[in-house]
Amino acid sequence: MTTTTYSVRGMTCGHCVNSVSGEVGALPGVSAVEVDLPTGTVTVTSEQPLDAGAVRAAVEEAGYELVG
Repeated sequence: MTTTTYSVRGMTCGHCVNSVSGEVGALPGVSAVEVDLPTGTVTVTSEQPLDAGAVRAAVEEAGYELVG
């Protein structure tokens, strides 16, 4: 298992959390997604390291921006 934390810009409410969690959680191999709204971090647990481009695309599909 691999755990990676990402910074996401633009999340302000529970709907934001649900959108990001849903999109990132749908990526192949993802077993858990935890969003910390106050810090803007998203912690993803997956079977193997995820492709950064796939994570970025999922966050953008939810309407937010992956920082870094």
